[in-house]
Amino acid sequence: MNRTLGVIFAFTLILCADVCATAQTKVVPKSDTQSWNDVQVTVPINKKFEFVLLGTLRIGGNLTRPVDERWGIRFNYALQKYVTLQTSYFHREAKPPNGKPESEDRLTVGANFRIPLGKFTVNTRNWFERRWRDPQINAWRYRNRIQLEHPFKISKTKFNWFVSDEFFYDWSLHDWVRNRFAVGVSHTFNKHLTLEVYGMRQNDGRTKPGDVNVIGTTWRVRL
Repeated sequence: MNRTLGVIFAFTLILCADVCATAQTKVVPKSDTQSWNDVQVTVPINKKFEFVLLGTLRIGGNLTRPVDERWGIRFNYALQKYVTLQTSYFHREAKPPNGKPESEDRLTVGANFRIPLGKFTVNTRNWFERRWRDPQINAWRYRNRIQLEHPFKISKTKFNWFVSDEFFYDWSLHDWVRNRFAVGVSHTFNKHLTLEVYGMRQNDGRTKPGDVNVIGTTWRVRL
């Protein structure tokens, strides 16, 4: 009898350990390493107005599988030489590592301000976003990005380095919830094609994964 009870007890312990291990592997991680890949195709309408086709694929789970896909459109209007008004809309489908599927429709309105300072350029971007989300609640969000740029050459080839920091305020949480710091370089191959490569660190204590290391590329095509 004692031997039977011992076997049952041991089996129960093994079963509980297996269940606990399985539950732990399904927890959405707090941090991740991802690759963000964007393509932007700009179609000029006239000297002031253009629209941009947007596509994004993000590889996460420590660079093992797609976790976020986006597609949409943006309208740019050059109000002045250094001021551009922007309106965009995109749809998002995502599945965080070990998490539940998410979907979102997002409308963004805002403006870019470019300030030349000698050979440097300061670019400030202010966006207001309306987010219709499932399963999360709908929300408004404000984003403010400040970017410093400077041109340089390598063997007569022109590049442009940049460093930026972006802050996010979420009205549904009444708090500054996210920060993104990035360093990168861009190269214009010709008047139709520009490539931007960057490294980014995102810190966010409200979402999972919120703390993300990013290797990113942005291809800009101008027709």
